[in-house]
Amino acid sequence: MNRPVLPVAAGLLLVSVAAAVTVGSADLSIGDVLRAVGTHLGLPVRPLPPLADSIVWDLRLPRVLLAALVGAGLAVCGAVLQALTRNPLADPYLLGVSAGASTGAVAVLVLGIGGGISLATGAFLGSALAFGAVLLLAGRRAAEPTRIVLAGVAVSQLFSALTSLIVISDAASRDTRSVTFWLLGSLTAASWPAVALCAVVAGAGLVLCWAAATALDAFAFGTDVARSLGFSAARTRLVLFALTALVAATLAAASGAIGFVGLTVPHAVRFLTGAGHRVLLPASALAGAIFLIWADTAARTVFAPQELPVGVLTALLGVPVFAVVMRRRSGTP
Repeated sequence: MNRPVLPVAAGLLLVSVAAAVTVGSADLSIGDVLRAVGTHLGLPVRPLPPLADSIVWDLRLPRVLLAALVGAGLAVCGAVLQALTRNPLADPYLLGVSAGASTGAVAVLVLGIGGGISLATGAFLGSALAFGAVLLLAGRRAAEPTRIVLAGVAVSQLFSALTSLIVISDAASRDTRSVTFWLLGSLTAASWPAVALCAVVAGAGLVLCWAAATALDAFAFGTDVARSLGFSAARTRLVLFALTALVAATLAAASGAIGFVGLTVPHAVRFLTGAGHRVLLPASALAGAIFLIWADTAARTVFAPQELPVGVLTALLGVPVFAVVMRRRSGTP
């Protein structure tokens, strides 16, 4: 049953990208999208009118592609962390990167820290600082799942408190609204440079995690099994923890804190592919991309002309799945 999953999902992703770009107040067709893309790629096609071309190329296409990349990266990170920690409720923000990104973004936006650096740069630096704090707090046993999870929880609470303190003490009403919107997850600031950066980081992360698929299969059965198969448990875990933190930090810097994608998508994909990570990881990437494309499309259109932060929709969909997984987990011996 695994064989058709990947090509079918890849086909659905391509259709989703093209279709999602057409959704909005401007009347566009998939043919218009293809013409705009062909024009910018230098193909011999009849160009669109300038306004329609700008809507496709400058506004909607970067946003749809960024949604796909963020969804894919978060889903892969979630699948990896669930195997490393043997915790079905693990997600990419387990390592404190989301809370750190929030503090970094708020510090730049509200306090002006950084001498004019961008919000995304501030968010990434905050994520890196938070993960560094997690490693420092975990100490020499940072590769142990329980140790790093507890450290991640503590650091997340610390940086969340710092974010709230900054917002309450220094933010004007307009800043507070902007910060709140970003903290809930938003792709409104999508741009081609952000797409390029996320494509490189998420793509490299997927390839490296996929190369460790055999080790992840072993870790899913426990540390003793991994060691019996010749894997260095501490080194492999630490490298994969750092890799997922880097990917999640980069994605959070581009999109804000979009939760539950890394939690829910891998569980849904396992029903189709099984638990083997050689298929699970690419399938999760494709499914995560499709899921976030349509979640963001709904977020920007359902309540038009107002826009809903996409993190609100992913939470509304993810919380019931979280509850089901937690209930099933508590019912196991």
